[in-house]
Amino acid sequence: MRRDEVRPLLDRFSADASRVVPLEALWAHGSLALGDFQPGRSDLDLVALVAATITSPQRDELKRVHEALISELPLADTLHCSYVPRSRLADVSQTHVTWAQGELFDRAVSPVSRRELSLGGLCLVGPGPADLIPPVTDKQLADYIRADLRDFWYPATARTEPWLRDIWVDLGLLTLARATVTLQQGRLITKKEALEVLAELGAPADVLRDIYRRRYETAPAASQEWLAERGVLARSYVRAGIERLLELPEAAVE
Repeated sequence: MRRDEVRPLLDRFSADASRVVPLEALWAHGSLALGDFQPGRSDLDLVALVAATITSPQRDELKRVHEALISELPLADTLHCSYVPRSRLADVSQTHVTWAQGELFDRAVSPVSRRELSLGGLCLVGPGPADLIPPVTDKQLADYIRADLRDFWYPATARTEPWLRDIWVDLGLLTLARATVTLQQGRLITKKEALEVLAELGAPADVLRDIYRRRYETAPAASQEWLAERGVLARSYVRAGIERLLELPEAAVE
């Protein structure tokens, strides 16, 4: 049912993109592929396999394609896509033209996304990802997750302002829970499963309730006092969780 809600958008996108680049396959990972997609709240995470490296004129045209979709179709603002040339598919370190958060830039398709695609990727056009994406080793996956926690999320917990925003609270806690399960058990979990893991790990109950209501229900407007309190609770919990998981020296949040 959830896939049916975004099918018109996906059909239009694949048709428009294929007129700009030689599209060989289109795959979905993340919430849509894993069965936890919430229209208007979840991102549509896509990878487009293309036959050749994208040129500057094609890059400009892809930007216009995405901007037109956003202006014309519901949920198009949540559609993110990396355009990966087939010749560079095997190289995890390569960056690729990517549309996300309303802009075009270059970034790699992470080992987490690659593992999602190889295990449960949703094929929208062409051959399936499991047949084409080289396997991601457990070490590659663990090394990437540890580096992401250590180099991005841990420094971020020393800042105050980002944690006043919903997206930082949500992604911070959910990323920590998913990383914990992957590093300890070697498996990937959905965001809904991550909320259950967070409850078992003793995350602040009021913060978990806040995340759940905004993702799966209709949440009332939050007061500035709650946003400030939530931010402290979230970043303190994430910081301490990363320290425990990576066995870092404890450092208090200011």
